[in-house]
Amino acid sequence: MISGSTRKLHRQKGTGGSRKGSIKSPLFRGGARVFGPQPRDYNFKLNKKLKKLARLSALSYKLKDNNLLVLEDFTFESTKTKNFSELLKSFQLTGKKTLVVVNQPDDNILLAARNLKRLKIIRAADLNTYEILDAKLVLMTEGSIPEIVKIYQN
Repeated sequence: MISGSTRKLHRQKGTGGSRKGSIKSPLFRGGARVFGPQPRDYNFKLNKKLKKLARLSALSYKLKDNNLLVLEDFTFESTKTKNFSELLKSFQLTGKKTLVVVNQPDDNILLAARNLKRLKIIRAADLNTYEILDAKLVLMTEGSIPEIVKIYQN
């Protein structure tokens, strides 16, 4: 894994020195490392049923702690961040890490929310355990609930 010539440094016998095969040997300056780091994959497989159970458990945990709110479906006429921040202020959610779960996000919602810190918008089909547990508060629209129910019935 190191660049360099594979030429033998000098002949095997007759020089009075030790046998040297390659300049890439770990014994030479600029040579290879003896037991260098090897790339490793730290991924592991989780079963689908276990992933589903973890998502369900995370949602029930948020519901138990009153950190899950359900809102009516909403849209904005313009892509102003001010509109979305006023919506968050009306629920006293400014400054809290919030996850907004929508069925199908339209461009106005995505553009209005992308400049707000500590806010993430996600489709109901893409909901995962990490996003649920990472957020302090989960906001769901009414349109996203049938999609989530459909995921858990399968």
